[in-house]
Amino acid sequence: MSDSPARMERLNLLTKALADQGVVRLRDAAALLNVSEMTVRRDIAANASRFAYLGGHILRAGDWNGGLYRIEQEEDRFAAAKAAASAKAAKLIAERDTIFIDCGTTMPFLANLIPADADVTVVCYSLNIAQIVSRKPNVRMILLGGAYHPSSATFSSQQALDALGSIGVNKAFLSAGGVDRAHGATCWNFHEAPIKQKAMSRAVERHLVVDSSKIGKVTAAFFAALDDFDSILTEKPSIDL
Repeated sequence: MSDSPARMERLNLLTKALADQGVVRLRDAAALLNVSEMTVRRDIAANASRFAYLGGHILRAGDWNGGLYRIEQEEDRFAAAKAAASAKAAKLIAERDTIFIDCGTTMPFLANLIPADADVTVVCYSLNIAQIVSRKPNVRMILLGGAYHPSSATFSSQQALDALGSIGVNKAFLSAGGVDRAHGATCWNFHEAPIKQKAMSRAVERHLVVDSSKIGKVTAAFFAALDDFDSILTEKPSIDL
């Protein structure tokens, strides 16, 4: 059955809002369209080829699928190394832990390794991580919101930092674009640095999870000295910094 004229008008307005903003919160979409949140969710469910819904946020289905493809594409020659480093990190997760999982192309391997029935709470700010965790029925998730950054599929805002500041984190698992003894741990995007730093400040344990190709490299945004981490986990038995 085809969409009604009223629904078609709502879908067109939502499409325009997503083109302008990238991601729209469910409550904002309901206010924009002057309907209930349930109506918006029904519209999205009926048009899964156009829209995706995750953690209270709406985005274009094509944008979401593209993000997954970039992370999981087979030509990533470091995929095996990232998986091995993540396997070491996964062994550190204990029942009833609250863990922070960073963004990037290594962290999805770690998120996938969390057992579906684990009594664990995951704090994240990346759609890629949230999508994986949302498929694990017994794992609780806190998705930090804010402005959406399509290049890294992440959110950032002062409200997210404030929320993170009120959460007790047992273990924070951080990613980095560069790891250098003199210049510390760095990432590509400046908006990520305050979130990483806040998570580290709230965590009992801080673990840097990277493949060895990052060693000796420096990227744009500094976020921590290497001595700030309890461990640096790579695919190798030991690392030479």
